[in-house]
Amino acid sequence: MTTFHIETYGCSQNFSDSEQMAGLLRKAQFTPVENIEEADIVIINSCTVKSPTSNAFFTRLESIRKEYPYKIIIIAGCIPQTEPKKLKKYPLVGTRQIHNIVQVVEEALNNTIIKALERKEMPPLNMPRIRKNPLVEIIPISRGCLSACSFCITKQARGNLCSYSIEDIVHAALKAVTHGAKEIWLTAQDTTCYGFDIGTNLARLLRELVKIPGKFKIRVGMGSPKHLLKFKDELIPLFLEKKIFRFIHLPVQSGSDKVLQEMKRGNSKEEFISLIKELREAVPRLTVATDMIVGFPGESEEDFQETLELVKKVTPDVINISRFWPRPGTAAAKKKQVDVEVVKKRSSLLMDIFKNISRMQNELWIGWEGGILIDEKGKFEKQWSGRNLSYKPVIVEGDYKLGDVVRVKIEVAGVFDLRGKVVGSSH
Repeated sequence: MTTFHIETYGCSQNFSDSEQMAGLLRKAQFTPVENIEEADIVIINSCTVKSPTSNAFFTRLESIRKEYPYKIIIIAGCIPQTEPKKLKKYPLVGTRQIHNIVQVVEEALNNTIIKALERKEMPPLNMPRIRKNPLVEIIPISRGCLSACSFCITKQARGNLCSYSIEDIVHAALKAVTHGAKEIWLTAQDTTCYGFDIGTNLARLLRELVKIPGKFKIRVGMGSPKHLLKFKDELIPLFLEKKIFRFIHLPVQSGSDKVLQEMKRGNSKEEFISLIKELREAVPRLTVATDMIVGFPGESEEDFQETLELVKKVTPDVINISRFWPRPGTAAAKKKQVDVEVVKKRSSLLMDIFKNISRMQNELWIGWEGGILIDEKGKFEKQWSGRNLSYKPVIVEGDYKLGDVVRVKIEVAGVFDLRGKVVGSSH
């Protein structure tokens, strides 16, 4: 019995890739194990989006190599694609080669190192998988993107947009729902440009997915505002469908038009503000998530103030805040950097403002009653977490199991979640 363990870092697309690699290995008679100590083969599925993430990967790799010198280590994901020269000693599996994981592992067992980094292929969607969460099916709807953001290295790892067909995605979702999935997460480097390369779009995909019979909900993953602007009239009404979470993740990155132009984001701050306004007017209780980069090269104090003003105006429910880190080979890395201490102060200030806004947005839910799907075990005994119609995390206590649907009344609002009292079962 040859055992394997997969460590995954980064986005939901990476987690989907790991689930599929695990499914293929199990089908080939390899045995998955929870702990690295028990594994003969260790696969690290890496992320390169930020310098700290990349640095942490190399630190972790060195730690595993020293602690377990006799284990076979295979590196998958974005870092092999962007920094293969640093990984000459290891078998590598690129972002579009996950379907060849079994061959790479078998050759590694025979002391042959394979570098599977070709990007012309597309891994099929119908591969077996081992879900990390038995209720959640993560479906990649495309790979790569159409943008050319000046700070992003992920494009180097995942390439240009290549979309899966609506038919293939619907088939994967139908199979998942048939096998017990209650949440379908649509993931991509950029969901809002899905289908542009094959003559379709995200709205048309969603219209087909909601026709699938069964009780489940769809979460739409991160997408660029500039692409959504092209078909917003088609997409926005679909967030009223019962099978789609009222949740949207649109990274704005900055509130300064000057900085947005330097970033090559392709939209203005007013276009973003107008888009969020239109979304909220059409979709009651919509959860809005966004991303912000603080300290982009050339960001002045005035630029940062514009970011704060945008945040106060848009009041997002969720903000993923990142300090700018220069990534090798990107245009932004060549520009003069903002002082580290200035960036640190700005990100702390933005975080403080975000926490106030998030708590305020969550307080609007106090007194709300409705159904939630229990989809995670909580941190403490008899504590569970579920999601409501707007993908808000709701913490409840009691004797439940994954997949239960309960009716709750929201009593407490925190910065990052809601606390509810169960008032009955929900159908």
